[in-house]
Amino acid sequence: MNSDANVNADATADMPAPGATDLPAGGAAAVEAPPSAHTAPAVPRWQRLVGLANAATALLALLLSGLSWQKLSSMQEQLARQSADASAQSLEARSTAKLAQELARESAARVAVFDARLSEITLQRSQLEELMQSLSRSRDENLVVDIESAIRLAQQQAQLTGSVEPLLAALKTADQRVSRAAQPRLTSLQRAIRHDIDRVKSAVVSDTPGLLMKLDELVRLTDELVPANAVAPVSATGSIKRQSLETLPTWWQRSLQVVITEARSLVRLSRIEQPEAALLSPEQSFFVRENLKLKLLNARLGLLARQIESAQADLVAAHQTLDKYFNATSRKTQAAVALLQQVQNQMKTLRLPAVDETLAALATAAAGR
Repeated sequence: MNSDANVNADATADMPAPGATDLPAGGAAAVEAPPSAHTAPAVPRWQRLVGLANAATALLALLLSGLSWQKLSSMQEQLARQSADASAQSLEARSTAKLAQELARESAARVAVFDARLSEITLQRSQLEELMQSLSRSRDENLVVDIESAIRLAQQQAQLTGSVEPLLAALKTADQRVSRAAQPRLTSLQRAIRHDIDRVKSAVVSDTPGLLMKLDELVRLTDELVPANAVAPVSATGSIKRQSLETLPTWWQRSLQVVITEARSLVRLSRIEQPEAALLSPEQSFFVRENLKLKLLNARLGLLARQIESAQADLVAAHQTLDKYFNATSRKTQAAVALLQQVQNQMKTLRLPAVDETLAALATAAAGR
């Protein structure tokens, strides 16, 4: 652009101003003759430069056009190549998408099958757990029922025999069975059984056969007891003989001694605490002895039947009968009273130890709490 401007500027400077004429030296205007037709006109310099510039510009434009065409061709080839690659990638992507869809369908089908199987397995597992729990619960319930029945049976045997050995053996067997079961819910039951075992071992129980023998001895002594209003027999012949051996009295003295003795036996002074004993006739004393025997025998039957309260009540009634109707100063009566007191004291310790703690634990375990 600058070179074209400079060429135009030079051409403009070389061109004459319009309307100006070259004057000769003589001051007269001379007009040149027009050139002939056969003479070639002279090309101005600036036109040549403009032509060269136009040619160079055209050449440059042609070169640029060729370069642009070549670049455009390469871009078209590249675009075509990229389009082909994109088409191939699109086809591959479509095939991959179809494959992915198929895989997704297969995966969904497998997941559905797995879910169904998982639900079946879960259901079977829950049913199996319920079955195991029911079996375990039924086993524990059967164990609890067996232990309770065994302990109650042993308790009845202990009451019948008056010995704690059956009850102790049943408690030890129950402890072993609970230990073999190894169930946490039976821990309280095992603890209660062990406490009752210690209580039964430390309990003091009287000897029932010994008590029965003492009651039989009391029944035998009943016939030898002396009533409170009985008259002591006096052997007059024996006393006279002893006195005759000592003093050797004469016959009339012996007769006088017999008369005096008989006179003294007509009146007897004695202290009776119970007025009923003083009014007791000899015939009624027989029924009092039989009544005392019946009370003692009832106490013996109550002891055998493990009716401790009834036996104790019969012994108390027998003790009152001894104190009321029989002579307390007699040695037989004193022996009977002492023996009866021994029986009463031993019967207080005749009660078997209770296993209420074990029975309560068994009831709790049976209730499932």
